[in-house]
Amino acid sequence: MSRDRGTEPVDPRDVDLEVRFGPLTLPNPLTTAAGCAGYGRELARFVPLDGLGSVTTKTIMPAPRSGLATPRMAETPSGMLNSIGLPGSGIDAFLRHELPWLAQRGARVLVSIAGERLEEFAETAEKVNGQPGVIGLELNISCPNTADRGLLFAANPATSYDVVRAVREVAAAGLPVYAKLSPDVASITEIAAACVQAGADGLSMINSTLGMAIDLDTLRPALAAGTGGLSGPAIRPIAVRCVHQVHAAMLSGRIPPVPIIGMGGIRNGRDALEFALAGASQLAVGTALFNDPTAPLRILGELRGELARRGFAKFTDAVGYAHRPVPAERLP
Repeated sequence: MSRDRGTEPVDPRDVDLEVRFGPLTLPNPLTTAAGCAGYGRELARFVPLDGLGSVTTKTIMPAPRSGLATPRMAETPSGMLNSIGLPGSGIDAFLRHELPWLAQRGARVLVSIAGERLEEFAETAEKVNGQPGVIGLELNISCPNTADRGLLFAANPATSYDVVRAVREVAAAGLPVYAKLSPDVASITEIAAACVQAGADGLSMINSTLGMAIDLDTLRPALAAGTGGLSGPAIRPIAVRCVHQVHAAMLSGRIPPVPIIGMGGIRNGRDALEFALAGASQLAVGTALFNDPTAPLRILGELRGELARRGFAKFTDAVGYAHRPVPAERLP
């Protein structure tokens, strides 16, 4: 067996879940997926926010935004479609009302931002500098559920590079900048490489994938916008594949190594461990929150058990484990 994985199970209470995030050490690898817990107020009724490794906000843009017309959510087998359209109060209102509330509760905040132009990403990022409780920025360059599909900057390496570079130039030194990637591309490793080359300190993978459902009563699309972002367990195999591919590219030297926040259909500890084995050093829970807002703490407890049963004394020892060569004694 590997030197960092024992041959016998360990006590779940002894499993160390701490992870590094930039200059900080977080108590555990769990965060929320942007857009699935609002600004945190809704989730705080069920989960102490300081009990999570971090809290990722809904995506914030420079100005208030109403989003798209209803209906804008629809259930699908093992998932959910949404065409919410990034509604929100804008960055100034967020900094006045929401961030102080989060900071008072000890939340470690990863602020998700977006814009229609490079300048808007940079403007929003600059306003976040030095704000209390903020531990990093997540650049939503891959949202599939807006009216203007032009907001999908992650569709090609050049535009991905430009957004990350624009933000990295204005973001405070030492403030981690993560790029959130889309699975709806020909080569996610090329996009990832461009983001890291531009200065991304980490990657969030994956955003929802573009989908559609037809309402058999109205005989029309179930969403007013027609298409929307598909999330939930239905996309987990896609997300795990993307994380595995990008982590493999890092191990081979094609991409400089940076941390990955894995997301896409995590609903229990087994799902969380699968992402870690593929190469994710942090984990985001999203769609599961809609039917179980206590899911983050439950998943953390289950993750401890899954790690312990497999002899992992530390969460970090499991990260990328699926990439290791098969031990000689297990070869046919």
